[in-house]
Amino acid sequence: MSAGFVTAADLQLQLGGIPLERIRLVPPPGMATDDDAMEVKDREGRTCEVIDGVLVEKAMGVFESRLAIVLAYFIERYLDSHDLGIALGADGLVRISATRSRAPDVSFVKWSKLPNRKFPAAPVPNLVPDLAVEVLSRDNTRAEMDAKLDDYFTAGVRAVWIIDPKRESAEVYESRHSSLTIGMDGTLVADGLLPGFQLSMRELFDRAGNR
Repeated sequence: MSAGFVTAADLQLQLGGIPLERIRLVPPPGMATDDDAMEVKDREGRTCEVIDGVLVEKAMGVFESRLAIVLAYFIERYLDSHDLGIALGADGLVRISATRSRAPDVSFVKWSKLPNRKFPAAPVPNLVPDLAVEVLSRDNTRAEMDAKLDDYFTAGVRAVWIIDPKRESAEVYESRHSSLTIGMDGTLVADGLLPGFQLSMRELFDRAGNR
């Protein structure tokens, strides 16, 4: 994203047309850091991503949050018997490039990225997940999600799942421009990352409450 915006509309456009109320103006756009994001979290309980020096609040409703927690539960349960790595939630802000820190709603990180199986001491570590999951909320735009996909795959994320609560479906990406749509009668799998993991979409939504 270029820092050459002149108006709030320019900035909004560069951030994917998201609602203005999600774009923080303190610190001034272009000047925000991971420390600022952590301060907002500590002070207000709001999760912000850092996009080229701009604090952008995460969009997540109550049901979306529930879906993320339930998905994390199933992944964590799988990891109990398949000791491959760790799962993180939406509060786990990670720096995936020199100028961008993202907070996937759920993510999986292999042990090979955590030397001696010790978690990094930094509040916002340089840590690229192997699997990143985003649960769509009302305020997410297509352009915003495209930017997230660009960021994740450029950084080296191996798979991205975008869960759509409204359509009760998921888009599964194993590369930036190759995706598979999984409906309510389908099953989430990640053979290259989580061998043997299977979660039916119906079970995910039923456990979450299915609105």
